[in-house]
Amino acid sequence: MNTLATARRILTQLRHDRRTVALLVLMPSVLLVLLRYVFDSERAFGRAAPALLGVFPFAIMFIVASITTLRERLTATLERLMTMPMGRLELLFGYAIAFGLVAVAQVAVASVVALTWLGLDVAGPVWLLVLIAVLDALLGTALGLFASAFARTEFQAVQFMPAIVMPQVLLCGLFTPRGDMAPVLSAVSDVLPLSYAVDALTHVTTSADVDGTLVRNLLVIAGCALAALLLGAATLRRRTP
Repeated sequence: MNTLATARRILTQLRHDRRTVALLVLMPSVLLVLLRYVFDSERAFGRAAPALLGVFPFAIMFIVASITTLRERLTATLERLMTMPMGRLELLFGYAIAFGLVAVAQVAVASVVALTWLGLDVAGPVWLLVLIAVLDALLGTALGLFASAFARTEFQAVQFMPAIVMPQVLLCGLFTPRGDMAPVLSAVSDVLPLSYAVDALTHVTTSADVDGTLVRNLLVIAGCALAALLLGAATLRRRTP
């Protein structure tokens, strides 16, 4: 009940901030449209779009979740909530559910735009493509909730993006296949969850087979999101020192 109450409160706040909701839901689609006309080639867009369909929601939800959680700590909202009979994990799961519903809308709109207007071809099931992208967004949310525990200001929360998000974007195989990287970088990419997300998205767009590797990638993404939530609950503070 506490978890659902927290999710309802966050969604109510978002509902009254229509500009933020519009930005969250539409921005990945806008970026995909921009990318399509930057390449000006369906083939080039088809190679990059599957990965970016996961990267854009991942990065956007990381920023929103980290700043929102920090703002609630700065305004003493978290302090008041944590004086109630509510566990830290319940609180963070409430945030995750609320932002997860936003992520579903975000990914659904981006997928429709990519598959219809922009002409992205998907060999596998469309629902699986959407599921992977939603898991990416949830992973970004979970990492944002975790990172917010170490920030004292909103500016510091944003600074965690180059530390947590950008290395994963650079090493996930978006710009060059991970197997072609230097051995050290390839080894690092093997422990970054976004690498498995990009591999899964690429697989779905190029093959209709649901094999063991794809299932493993999905489990890694979901497991990393859950681990980030658990770490976030362990490091959650009532107030910013």
